[in-house]
Amino acid sequence: MIFFRTAARALIATVVLASCAPPSGNVQVARLAPANISLPAMKLPAGARASAPTRSNASITREFISLAFRLESGRNLPVLSRFEGPISLRVTGMPMGAASARDLDLLLARLQDEARINISRVHGDAPANITLHFMNQSKLRRAVPQAACFVTPGVSSWGEFTSSRNGAGRDWTALTSRTKMAIFLPGDVSPQEIRDCLHEEIAQALGPVNDLYHLTDSIFNDDNFHTVLTGFDMVVLRAFYDRNLHSGMTRDAVASRLPSILARINPNGRRGGTSSPAPTPQAWKNDIQTALGGQANGPRQLAAAKRAVAFARSHNWNDNRLGFSLYALGRLALAHDSQLAIKSFAEAEAIFRRDPNTRLHAAHIGVQSAAYALSSGSAAAAVQIADKNSAVALRGENPNLLSTLLMIKAAALEALGKGDEAKSVRLDSLGWARYGLRTDAEIRKRLREIATLSPPKGRNPDL
Repeated sequence: MIFFRTAARALIATVVLASCAPPSGNVQVARLAPANISLPAMKLPAGARASAPTRSNASITREFISLAFRLESGRNLPVLSRFEGPISLRVTGMPMGAASARDLDLLLARLQDEARINISRVHGDAPANITLHFMNQSKLRRAVPQAACFVTPGVSSWGEFTSSRNGAGRDWTALTSRTKMAIFLPGDVSPQEIRDCLHEEIAQALGPVNDLYHLTDSIFNDDNFHTVLTGFDMVVLRAFYDRNLHSGMTRDAVASRLPSILARINPNGRRGGTSSPAPTPQAWKNDIQTALGGQANGPRQLAAAKRAVAFARSHNWNDNRLGFSLYALGRLALAHDSQLAIKSFAEAEAIFRRDPNTRLHAAHIGVQSAAYALSSGSAAAAVQIADKNSAVALRGENPNLLSTLLMIKAAALEALGKGDEAKSVRLDSLGWARYGLRTDAEIRKRLREIATLSPPKGRNPDL
């Protein structure tokens, strides 16, 4: 059994700019970005230590049990499984770029410092507990079409994986401890995509293999808004490897020890109670996967998104799951019903802005709002929206999102006649885009898409 980050994650990091024209559809291209624009050096996210979680330890206890003792399929895990003793990690396959090598080093340092996990990288052909194998994206997708990257137990190489797809040691429910894991990830995608895979798959190789849609502050959520390990995630991983837990413990045994463990490692979480969100039924998950998974055609995807919204409303969800349903509907409605898209985005953003843990979620909608404002001739509003969300994208270490917001801001400044400021902002956006996007050609394509949103200067009501 394998666990993977879905290929649909790319949908969260991008924006459907071509469909953001105002209702009249009468938008002319003011000026296309030059195809030979000079690109600056890549800008790199900080990879900084995460802020402590804001939720109570009682809440963390409940989520820990759900994450550690259940699979995404709904099957229960009979015992806790983890690595015992020092953990070694090695890299094989395609060579890593400099940015990805840096990201891996930063991630391992964070796991050592924040989660107190004894993990280190080994070089050469030395055996290791966790093997990272970089490969061509096309080859990976042929084997597991839905996966952007994935982790599987009991193997150390691609050859072992392909020759023993159902071999012994591959069933997570049969694991009583972990000794050998392989992570397969593409080496020919953007540095950001590689980093995101590193964070999620190494975390799942070490700890929980479940994802919970109701979590707002965690990478262990298939909505994929958080792309680097959060403070909540680090507390969960630190508890996972606490000295008072060990492989083979039952759910009840772990639950009885967690309160004292969390009181020691997360003293600020002693205050506050815990609310129990309604469980997330498989029917809603299936509709979300159909809507954003890319395996269905447009009408089927749109219908699935509408069902997800209706399901969330009928179950009185007013949390991030309704927000995510509306976000999916807005994205899919852009090309067919701009008014439905605008209404869906607005409601989703209102939901996300109510919770400090979902400000990053709201920033993704900010891209759509800024693009629409620009295409509608409201350049000043586009600048304001981009400014409001850029700081959030930067703190969330999402250069793909940040670069798009800055590109829109630069185009809006140009429309306002502020050419020098626009040039500076665009240069900043390109540095981030070199990390967030795969190729220079993709960067130039996005610039051209955004340029098509700007109406001629003479028709800009903000001038």
